[in-house]
Amino acid sequence: MKTFRSLPFFFYSLFVAGLLIFLGACSPAGKPLVSPSEPFPESVSADPIASLIIPTDEPVEPEQQALTALGFSVQVGAFSQQDNAVRLEQTLKMRGLDAFSFLDDSGLYKVRFGDHREYQAARNEAEQLQAQGVIGRFFIVSPQDYAIAKTPDAAVGGMRFELVKTAQRFIGVPYRWGGEDSKNGFDCSGLTMVSYRLNGLNLPRNSRAQYQAGRAVKKDQLQQGDLVFFATKGGTRVTHVGMYVGDGRFIHAPRTGQTIRISSLSSTYFRRTYVGGRTYL
Repeated sequence: MKTFRSLPFFFYSLFVAGLLIFLGACSPAGKPLVSPSEPFPESVSADPIASLIIPTDEPVEPEQQALTALGFSVQVGAFSQQDNAVRLEQTLKMRGLDAFSFLDDSGLYKVRFGDHREYQAARNEAEQLQAQGVIGRFFIVSPQDYAIAKTPDAAVGGMRFELVKTAQRFIGVPYRWGGEDSKNGFDCSGLTMVSYRLNGLNLPRNSRAQYQAGRAVKKDQLQQGDLVFFATKGGTRVTHVGMYVGDGRFIHAPRTGQTIRISSLSSTYFRRTYVGGRTYL
């Protein structure tokens, strides 16, 4: 009977001893729950809660979105003054058209708008605007007129050369933020967008949308025509873009009051704000 009565106390003692061992293992002085050979995972995906709380400044690699080739567009105007081309551009935008002005090889400013799959659709749109007195004489730009259509797939280097040559045409042109101020020239994403569209690739207008397109490319593997992106307001949110021209340099529209120019990726400012590069070819 004495042995039977001591059994509850015996099991109770085992329970307490086990509990103390467990608590000792969870304390800072106890043995680690993860062995040194298995370092604690640091990725967000290791924590189901943390995966739902991604900081806004956390760099997230954008999904690849291929650029489409432009269809039939309408070209109008031949202005010696940039303001006149910009004024027409804004008039067309107010009508819901995705228009942009640019400096032609001839040294004159012109305007393009539209992206139609068929020639007649582009012509019908142009004739309606002409009948309303919005535009004068016009020219239909065919998909075959663009460099992307004339360049064989094996000659990507030739297309890159054309992109850089187009962007360099705007060196010295004043900067214009958001494409709205007729006295300030091109904005940064407007420069890259125009350079690509004039060569037949439908690059988005906004710098962040441009960052979402194409494929990521490492800084030491950039090639002519690739775009480089910066977070000039802190964090990793893309706010600026330029086109890589080679030798660690890129062409861009810096800010209001300055003209389009070539800068170095190795400068302290651009090295600090660099977010990444994208290639579209």
